[in-house]
Amino acid sequence: MTQVDEVAPTALRRARTALAVAFAVKGVAFAAMIARVPAIRETLGLSSGELGLLLLCFSGGAIAGLPIAGPVVHRVGATPAVVLGGLTVGVGLGVLGTGLVVVSVPLAAVGLVMIGLGNGLWDVAINVEGVDIERHSGASLLPRLHAVFSVGTMAGAGIGTACAAAGIPLSGQLFVLAVVVSSVLVLVSRRFLTARRRAREAAGKSGLLAAWREPRTLAIGLLVLGFAFTEGAANDWIAIAFVDGYQVDETVGAVAYAVFVTAVTIGRLTGGWALRRFGRTTVLRASAVVAMLGLLLVLLGGSTAVAVTGALLWGLGAALGFPVGISAAGDGDPARSAARVSVVSSLGYTAFLAGPPVLGLLAGEVGILNALLLVPAALVVAFLAAAATRTPEGDR
Repeated sequence: MTQVDEVAPTALRRARTALAVAFAVKGVAFAAMIARVPAIRETLGLSSGELGLLLLCFSGGAIAGLPIAGPVVHRVGATPAVVLGGLTVGVGLGVLGTGLVVVSVPLAAVGLVMIGLGNGLWDVAINVEGVDIERHSGASLLPRLHAVFSVGTMAGAGIGTACAAAGIPLSGQLFVLAVVVSSVLVLVSRRFLTARRRAREAAGKSGLLAAWREPRTLAIGLLVLGFAFTEGAANDWIAIAFVDGYQVDETVGAVAYAVFVTAVTIGRLTGGWALRRFGRTTVLRASAVVAMLGLLLVLLGGSTAVAVTGALLWGLGAALGFPVGISAAGDGDPARSAARVSVVSSLGYTAFLAGPPVLGLLAGEVGILNALLLVPAALVVAFLAAAATRTPEGDR
């Protein structure tokens, strides 16, 4: 068993609170921007297809940032990495806002790449910090932190909606967000446990290439990939699945999405008890089954009421896969946590960001309900890979 150095309860509590703030701010920054995507299209005069290509710059930046995040966190520690990621996001928000002011698509694209790149680094760093706090406290924390992120996205969506209703230009909103995000992260990250001193104490290289060759790490990555694809598919397509599949209006589709997101948040807030009682593997396998049942009720339920129940189960089942997988990736040697979390995050976010567009392309040929039948296959992979999350102490 890996020896864990002692940390004062007060320092642990402060680090946990600071990390929750970092997760919340990440959700606010992301959703406040995404909620006003129509304003980007209108300001830059883009077609829907051109807007889609522009938004791919964000996804591309995030996917590019994730693999390099592990070595960065290993070398400098979570505190400087979060600050670097936050500053990159802040500068990216400013560049995007400037691109909207001068009506420059290339400048907006550069801003989105920077936002995605900073998000990738920021994400790995705060998850590594979460794993470190879990290691010291002996309690499951990451599911609740990811729930805090979900709450942050709700708040961010509200901020974006309020700014739009008040007629505040998106560029002005982005400039304010840039300052707030950077300032908050510089302040709260100083309370993290995984600081620069610790990173320097870690001997040897980051081990990123070695992590990509570890069977257990790759198996956990497949687990997270399956659950991330399941969650991402719902985020992008569940509302449209209701509108197209059940011939209901847009309001019902929005309600279905709200039910799904709320279920995910509740599942993450309450999942700690189940993990303590039954262990990771059992809970994750049960989650995969529940998510698949919910998905099938949405696709084959036959009525809107049954499908809404399916959306609830889909959300509950999808809730724990990503955060618990990240937690499992951090097991063992703390010096290798950053590399392993980077690998698992890369696989998960690639599925989360790239999977839904693939479903969209397939939906153009066979319809969205039929396209979503790919998701159960991802859940089967996650179910089979769940055994890799067992701890050395024999977690179930």
